[in-house]
Amino acid sequence: MSGITIASRSETGARKTNEDYLQHGVLESGWYAVLSDGAGGHSDGAIASDLVVRMVVHELSVAFDRSLPAGAALQQVVHVANDALNQQQRGQRGRHRMHATLVVLWVDAATRQAVWAHVGDSRLYLLRQGHVLSVTRDDSVVQTMVDAGLIAPGDARKHAQRNQLLAAMGSEEPIEPHVSDADFTLEDGDALLLCSDGWYDPLEPHEIESTLAASAGAQDWLDRMHALVKARAQPNQDNYSAIAMWVGNPAEITRIRPAG
Repeated sequence: MSGITIASRSETGARKTNEDYLQHGVLESGWYAVLSDGAGGHSDGAIASDLVVRMVVHELSVAFDRSLPAGAALQQVVHVANDALNQQQRGQRGRHRMHATLVVLWVDAATRQAVWAHVGDSRLYLLRQGHVLSVTRDDSVVQTMVDAGLIAPGDARKHAQRNQLLAAMGSEEPIEPHVSDADFTLEDGDALLLCSDGWYDPLEPHEIESTLAASAGAQDWLDRMHALVKARAQPNQDNYSAIAMWVGNPAEITRIRPAG
């Protein structure tokens, strides 16, 4: 597929190690982006995120079942990666287990159709004509509180329980990956952002749009968001990572042009 640009950035923040891991690229049949965050409070988060991403990329490369609907095939890929992580920790219990989030995007080269899946609280944002069209729903305690009307969405970003997940790769309970609606066709000018919670937590939602409006390309967009995150970093700033995908000509279509 022509007209696709992908960029990425991953930062350690104030932590000793970076437990985020990401990969992106192009295969003969399409484009992919994969990001994982080793879940905080558990051992070997970096190993978990690395293994999950590498398994997803391997499955997309050699075992992606195109006889299935794209959403079902991607769900199968996620389950294979989860099984691989669980094989690495058979017999481990509780906090001795490795956990990680996952968000994965696949764009079919022949149809321009996109499908994505996620587990945990790493997110995918889809922006169309410069505005957020959709955001994945976190598997988290605070998201359920927002859904129940107990707290406002803006309060979730600073809530004491914001890092408590209800689902993660490598958990002892079976996972149910969230998969996007089938047959979603990308348009010229669309922009997609995959990111860990350390990336989106310091940002106001409108800033994801405004930095896009000011950007000359996918890497520039990430650099502008990174500057905001870095300027607001707390002493315990988490790892923060993101992948940006732009469809079409960013200078002519994706950016919001100033009025007048």
